[in-house]
Amino acid sequence: MDMALDSVIERIRAAAQDGTPLRIRGGGSKDFYGETVQGELLDTRALTGITSYEPSELVVTVRAGTPLAELESVLAERGQCLPFEPPHFEGGATVGGMVAAGLSGPARASAGSARDFVLGLSMVNGRGEFLVFGGQVMKNVAGYDVSRLMAGALGTLGLITEVSLKVLPRAPAEATLKFGMTQGEALQKLNEWGGKPLPLNASCWVDDGLTTTLYLRLRGAVAAVESACRALGGERQDNAAVAPDWTLCRDQHLPWFEERGERDLWRLSVPQTAPVLDLPEPPLVEWHGGQRWVRALPGDANRLRDIATAAGGHATLFRPGHASTPVPRFQPLAPALDRIHRELKTQFDPQHIFNRGRLFAHA
Repeated sequence: MDMALDSVIERIRAAAQDGTPLRIRGGGSKDFYGETVQGELLDTRALTGITSYEPSELVVTVRAGTPLAELESVLAERGQCLPFEPPHFEGGATVGGMVAAGLSGPARASAGSARDFVLGLSMVNGRGEFLVFGGQVMKNVAGYDVSRLMAGALGTLGLITEVSLKVLPRAPAEATLKFGMTQGEALQKLNEWGGKPLPLNASCWVDDGLTTTLYLRLRGAVAAVESACRALGGERQDNAAVAPDWTLCRDQHLPWFEERGERDLWRLSVPQTAPVLDLPEPPLVEWHGGQRWVRALPGDANRLRDIATAAGGHATLFRPGHASTPVPRFQPLAPALDRIHRELKTQFDPQHIFNRGRLFAHA
């Protein structure tokens, strides 16, 4: 182990001994996400660098503090990518934070989630023990898949120090189609198209107050994309012109997000087949209907959660409009599932020093 990792381990062991809470942080691009941010700063950015990259094997191993932009640049040089399009948000995102948050971008519904691409990782638990899980191939797990358990745990189980990821070649062809449609028409079409052999990759339906528009991105073989464009119709967009808009969508900088003002931003995760929901205002719809972003007032919280539950999903307060919004960020779990989550936390981090209060408001 190198000096940077040794230093981190000693810091964690000292914190465990005296019960000092630690706040794990890379680039800070997701400081807004989660219940609260507490404890002394444990900066991961000294743990940096790509330690192994085998383009022919579609596997890369990266240290947690490595800037996400740096990894994506290296992959792009070899014509490869992280197909789940992890968001960068305000910039400065790191690979460890990407895995810990477990968030995915516009292509998630077609390409899979961040968790699906984690092959293995190393971590330091709340006892200061250095642990390695998984490996560099897909079929490497016998029993409990701890590597993927860390994805989305928001650093509450331990400090990720290095991660091995599956990568994929960039698609040979891409096209974005634009359709003037109501939300109901868009959901109907997306469900219809989803049942056909089409190279669907991402979708975004938005109501800008004047028009209602569905953007559909196709990726795949040249022949498949061209055939789909002819079959689906719509207005084909210039790839170079529309690519920045997909990045803005990924990072929540489209005008729809920027015009939120002091309203809360909610994320409703529902089945793609869910109909138009009775929301305070039209949402921005992604993931072929499965992800619906809603701008709402604090008083709408219970209503939104009831609507999401009735549709077979759940609602997350993703970005509060006010820091003092007195609403739990994450929808409460069923008692049995909540107990499992808390017991897992205790097994990995007995003194509860990591990211205290980030995932559980009272833990």
